[in-house]
Amino acid sequence: MLIDLKQRMDTEEVKELLAYAVIDEPDALWRTTVEYGSKAALQLCGWEEEGLLVGLVGFEETEDGSLEIRHIAVLPENRGKGYARGIILELLAARNPRYLLAETEDEIAADFYRNLGFMVYSLGENPAGIEMFRCVYEVEEAEDEE
Repeated sequence: MLIDLKQRMDTEEVKELLAYAVIDEPDALWRTTVEYGSKAALQLCGWEEEGLLVGLVGFEETEDGSLEIRHIAVLPENRGKGYARGIILELLAARNPRYLLAETEDEIAADFYRNLGFMVYSLGENPAGIEMFRCVYEVEEAEDEE
C-alpha cells in the first residue's frame, strides 16, 4: 500500500530516494522538495517493506483526471525486485486515473513503462541532444454490469 510522504519530506530516507529521481544539478533536490511541499496538486507517496522505505513516486493530479508521474525511484539494492512495478500498479488501483503519464530520457525507463503496457512515443531530442520519451497508459473503463 502506498503511504503519503509529504509530511516526511525532511527525513533522510525520503531525501535519499528523491535524489535518485531528480536531475543531477546543483539545488535540484532542494527545489524539488520545496515544490512538493508547496503545491497541493503534487503528491509524494512511498512503498515500505518491513518498515524500510524502498521506493517512492511523485505525481501530479491534472484537471482532466490524469496522473503525471514526476519522479519514481527505488533504492539501488532493491531494484529488479518488482517494487517500481508494484508502485505503478498500486497507484493505478488507488487513484483510478483516466491516463497515467510519464516522461523520461532514459531508454531503460522507457522500456520499463512499455513492459507495463504504456505506449511510448519519442519526443525528439532535448537541447542537450538526448532523446526524450512520453509514456502514456490509458486506463480501460470498467464495463457496467447489467
